[in-house]
Amino acid sequence: MDPKWSNTVCKRVFLTGFTLCVLLDLTSAIEIYADPEVVVQNGTTGVLPCRFRSSEVVSSSTTVSWTFQSSQPDSQFYSAPYVIFYFTNGKGFPGPDEFKDRVQFIGDINRKDVSIQISPTLFSDNGTFFCDVKNPPDVMGTAARTELRVVLKVSLPQVKTAVIIGAVCGALVLLVLIAVAACLVMRVLHNRHDYEGCTSLESVSSQAPQPRKKVESNLEVSRSTTPSGPLQGPVIYAQLDHSGSKNSFHKMEPVVYADIRKN
Repeated sequence: MDPKWSNTVCKRVFLTGFTLCVLLDLTSAIEIYADPEVVVQNGTTGVLPCRFRSSEVVSSSTTVSWTFQSSQPDSQFYSAPYVIFYFTNGKGFPGPDEFKDRVQFIGDINRKDVSIQISPTLFSDNGTFFCDVKNPPDVMGTAARTELRVVLKVSLPQVKTAVIIGAVCGALVLLVLIAVAACLVMRVLHNRHDYEGCTSLESVSSQAPQPRKKVESNLEVSRSTTPSGPLQGPVIYAQLDHSGSKNSFHKMEPVVYADIRKN
């Protein structure tokens, strides 16, 4: 036996035979979801969310019913649930006069949303609301229930307030951390810029005297190669014939030695 069958269904299967078992196996259970509890302030709009999950395509035969059972013993809705809203063929039909002008369908059945709202909410609305959906052949399912609490403003739970305060404090702490991180980054970048500036100045100052040394070395070389004596012109040496012979003639080629000196 498949685990999805309940005990009642199993009994029916064994009592009625295999044919009924096959017929039931062709259908699947529909799943309906709603908020377990909704708290609203008296005189405001209360939203009752409800969604469903079905393996079948939503069609005009899909029906939605909202019922209400009051938690107040003196209410006419205390003894048994009463239908306050019914939806079929794309149209909604309100229930008793107590809810007729206050219940509105705000869901989208094509998106499997069958939520309603009650406006304005009254203290007499305290009780249990049941959301039931049938989407043939998905007709087997359990209605979802929501406990509605209509309270005064002073008696609203402080959970939301605490959450809001915590969120604001967390946001402020996050902003402070971001500001501190930004300051640290700017300081690091500034120090790095100053360090690079110092190193560049040191490199420039260390390289600046080098041309002077080169010039001085050139001057020293020039001084060492330059004689200290005065500037002299060319010196000419001539070779003379001392033989005394008139007929003899010797052609002498002068030899010139030039010596140029600078201060």
